[in-house]
Amino acid sequence: MRNLVVCILLSIIAANTVWAASKVVVKPYAAQTFVKLPETLSYPEGITLNPETGDLYVGTFNVPNPVFNLSPVNAVLRYSEDGTLLAKNFFAGPTPLVGLTFNLADNYIYIAVLGDITGTGSKIVRLPADFDENTSAELVADIPFIGAPADRVINNLDGSSDTISFSTFMRVPNDIIFNQAGDLLVSDSFQGAVFHIPGFANCTLPCSLEVLVQDGMLATGGHPSFGANGIALNQDESSLFVGNTGDDRILKIDMVTKAISVFAESINGPDGIKFDEEGRLWITANQADKVIGLDTNGKVIAKLGDFLGMRNNGTPKGLLFPGSLVIKDKKIYVTNLSIASTLAVMGDEPEEDVTRYTVSKIKIPNLD
Repeated sequence: MRNLVVCILLSIIAANTVWAASKVVVKPYAAQTFVKLPETLSYPEGITLNPETGDLYVGTFNVPNPVFNLSPVNAVLRYSEDGTLLAKNFFAGPTPLVGLTFNLADNYIYIAVLGDITGTGSKIVRLPADFDENTSAELVADIPFIGAPADRVINNLDGSSDTISFSTFMRVPNDIIFNQAGDLLVSDSFQGAVFHIPGFANCTLPCSLEVLVQDGMLATGGHPSFGANGIALNQDESSLFVGNTGDDRILKIDMVTKAISVFAESINGPDGIKFDEEGRLWITANQADKVIGLDTNGKVIAKLGDFLGMRNNGTPKGLLFPGSLVIKDKKIYVTNLSIASTLAVMGDEPEEDVTRYTVSKIKIPNLD
């Protein structure tokens, strides 16, 4: 009997140990509304912040449509840390905005501009951090056309293989970051590439983007049809992490060899990605309406937020198609892009019911 009790206790201890090692913090109600965008603006996507002032910057991804959206309006907004709208800067013409990043070295906000999405007008521009509605954006670099990446071969379990061939004339800059040396890096979702401007601080504007890496693993045949999206460097900058939205993958690029490996699978629509101070990677899963946390091995350790329905004022409760994120003081700020994916079929997506667009705030829970 004594041996049986000991065995039961050991089993309980072992079971609890396994549970602790595999614990995933799940908080579906973690996302609270931080700000509502002005009524005239839709589809918040890019977000960044000034670490010195706490000001948050949000860009909109209002895409032209020949049927019902001939003249979309896009802008970059500046909010104070308490959510007060401080400034708006509007972009004329077909200019959906994607990634935003703040460069502390020159106190500018850098913005990825899609132009008409086919490539005309695809560029990187910048605004001073204290912009107002009369400030003109400055051209940093045009996105070069390099064409589609090489075919990607996928090996199957039965020993056969499939080949994905890419063909694109689209230049789609997406996320932008700076490394510690001040070099600028830009992902391109359709050309399956990451561009960079080495020695950016010494460049006379406009600069020329160079190819850092182009590969079929950075493109996609999946849904949503964006390949290389959010990008982030680990602490020692030995690896660049890339969210491939359509492939539901987080990829890892060795910055020396440029070899690409899979860091995490089955993240449902990874969009924006950011590391926190503890080296954990946070991801907006735009098809799951969640923010996912990964440890340094790529294992899921947290699932924060969810779509919890619509409010009477036309705003989503929680997260709805979360786009980009930024982290400050253990808080994650998330843009709710809330854009419908199947416009040919009406009435099948909650995004169609949104009339006022939001940015959410999530407190990072204790994950010890």
